[in-house]
Amino acid sequence: MAGQCWPSAAELNEMRERVSKMANVNKEEVRVVVSPYRICPLGAHVDHQGGTVSAMTIDRGILLGFALSGSNQVVIHSGQFQGEVKFRVDEIQQPKHISNTKDKSLDEVSSGLQEQCNWGRYARGAVYALQSRGNNLSKGIVGYICGADGLDSSGLSSSAAVGVAYLLALEYANDLVISPTENIEYDRLIENEYLGLKNGIMDQSAILLSSHGSLMCMNCKTKDYKLVYRPKVLECKESEQLKATKILLALSGLKHALTSNPGYNKRVTECREAAQILLEASGDYKTEPILSNGQNVIFENSMHKLEPNLAKRAEHYFSENLRVTEGVEAWAGGRLKDFGMLITASGRSSIQNYECGSEPLIQLYEILLRAPGVFGARFSGAGFRGCCLAFVEPHLATEAASFVRREYLKVQPELASQLSNDTAVLICESGDCARVL
Repeated sequence: MAGQCWPSAAELNEMRERVSKMANVNKEEVRVVVSPYRICPLGAHVDHQGGTVSAMTIDRGILLGFALSGSNQVVIHSGQFQGEVKFRVDEIQQPKHISNTKDKSLDEVSSGLQEQCNWGRYARGAVYALQSRGNNLSKGIVGYICGADGLDSSGLSSSAAVGVAYLLALEYANDLVISPTENIEYDRLIENEYLGLKNGIMDQSAILLSSHGSLMCMNCKTKDYKLVYRPKVLECKESEQLKATKILLALSGLKHALTSNPGYNKRVTECREAAQILLEASGDYKTEPILSNGQNVIFENSMHKLEPNLAKRAEHYFSENLRVTEGVEAWAGGRLKDFGMLITASGRSSIQNYECGSEPLIQLYEILLRAPGVFGARFSGAGFRGCCLAFVEPHLATEAASFVRREYLKVQPELASQLSNDTAVLICESGDCARVL
């Protein structure tokens, strides 16, 4: 994995030593899943409507060290949460969002009391996903999972990274040969069926398919994707183009789960309502009501049929798809300034048309646009909590990070004071796909 500095040799060694003691095995028997976080420069809020998205991973994420348990038991400890997750891989897992506490076994209830924020649900969800497609699981694991400091619940899809990590570990332990595209579907089962979150497939697709230095572009309706690389510096006209770029991640300090915020699922429902009206206006009463099944011309001719809020959702969808197309062309041509302007327009549409984003996130977005060297910014993730991302000139990245920390403290002193000075604004690079080391 050329050009990668995460995870470091020291991080891998520390993980292997910890798990070897937990599982009472040699360090050589310990494997580590590297599951990176992702950003979505363009293609916000369109994956659940079958739209086209762009994404890339960064050099931060989830590490899951594991060894075979020698039985059917799964035992997991966390670097972020207290307690121990313990269950059998042959237990039948039921979706958490529809299960009733009365139906839980005593073992599940007792272990659940120890799980802060119910963090063990992702490991169980991975078992559920694999079981639901007929995979035979008989070998458990002993593992330790940890995420990059301060980046859980930050809008970088840490949940998908965790789900993918457990899938890869369980598949490795049980000698299952699963393709990346199959694992995209398995992680969707974790999120949609097991956890009840109505998101699309962009997050896990980025995590499983990305390559260092590339922009992953996927049609979420057809599942077709491609990796788009920037041209070499010498192939670009230096007078017109930036030679390189860094990624800034500016944390807001807001943290809460998407499943507990009605805003996310409500927006998905509104998009489907708009799609149904548009399709029926064209005489189509049978096609699945998602906006990718409607065309721009249908939208334009039927605008008057949509209530204002539904019209805004449709406007965001169609304009965002166009921005993705133009953005991929700009990236492939090395036109990073154009790419950045499209990212900023995406952020503006997310605020005005999709109507997501809390006050702190919007303030961060505006601050990033004023920061030195930044040529494009938007929310990362759904925009209801977490962070904002920006692309910035490398030689100005440190100055830009200091500017954002200083300015955010002025407008959100309480939230900013909760953030570590070292992690409030991070300077990152693109990463690779999830893998087992």
